[in-house]
Amino acid sequence: MRLRLPIPLLAAAALALGACGSSEPDPEPTAATTPAAADRGTFPATVEHRYGTTTVPRRPQRIVSVGYTEQDTLLALGEVPVATTEWYGEQPYAVWPWARDELGDARPEVLSLGDGFELEKIAALRPDLIVGTNAGMKRSDYEKLSRIAPTVAAPKGSSDVFSPWDQQTVTIATALGRPAAGRAIVARIRGAFAAARRAHPEFAGRTVTFTQNAFYDGLIYTYPEGLNTEFLTDLGFRIAPAITRLREKAGEQVTLSPERVDLLEADALLFATEKPSDVAALDRVPTFRALDGVRENRAVFTDGTLAGAIYFTSPLSLPYVLERLVPQLGRALQGRAPHRVVTTGGSR
Repeated sequence: MRLRLPIPLLAAAALALGACGSSEPDPEPTAATTPAAADRGTFPATVEHRYGTTTVPRRPQRIVSVGYTEQDTLLALGEVPVATTEWYGEQPYAVWPWARDELGDARPEVLSLGDGFELEKIAALRPDLIVGTNAGMKRSDYEKLSRIAPTVAAPKGSSDVFSPWDQQTVTIATALGRPAAGRAIVARIRGAFAAARRAHPEFAGRTVTFTQNAFYDGLIYTYPEGLNTEFLTDLGFRIAPAITRLREKAGEQVTLSPERVDLLEADALLFATEKPSDVAALDRVPTFRALDGVRENRAVFTDGTLAGAIYFTSPLSLPYVLERLVPQLGRALQGRAPHRVVTTGGSR
């Protein structure tokens, strides 16, 4: 599943620096291992990726995550990185609520991709493994990072950013000498989606649209069928055909003017809102208010944490999405969705 923020928010996120909420200096970050990493892995471990093959000679102790979402995958595998990278949201240590338990008391350094990879900071962390499966890493970046430590780029044959979460999971697990653990995580999450489908047979074949939180420069972004909407189609839904027909290529966003918002009509409408003012702004658009799905209480408005979990599409955020979103979609199909942001809470 691949999700992209609208251009204005993505640009702002890229420039944002991670926030570390302490008035006292943090101690030097050190690697930590959770019970999930009881399997210490088999080394040397060799992994294929977009730019070739990387061999990790021994179990890494100082892992640096240089991409937008890899911290979640590492934490799901029981490995706490010594550094994470801020995407957006300015969460403490660039770790969102659904992953806080796995982070524990660790205080990783927070890096930024706003001006490219912070090579000096990364080198100063003395990493023995650099993970960048979702970093927009180019070959030239890979070569520079590889001079610092063994580096893992995006999965082989995939895009350099926002490639499928399951491929990233297995790639990272393989670098950790534990490919079976990665496959087990993927199987567990796929099983959770299958259980949700069984629990909600009413989802099968129903139409849905997934749209961002606001109009940007007079256009609103929505997603056709593809990697961006697999979290919905894996539940049994169909993306409204009118939206999918507009896509230029798989995975791209579709933009709609206020005059074409009628194309969002579906059995259920999902909006990745973050706060009540987002809904209020949408309500000021007459064509939005006129949507049957809005008037008939079939529209779901997320809070910021649930929207973030959808955008992250990680081994830790997807269970959060299932737990928080599935009941709301069920109410939407019954015409019982409240016309407001539904607060889902900050932790699991």
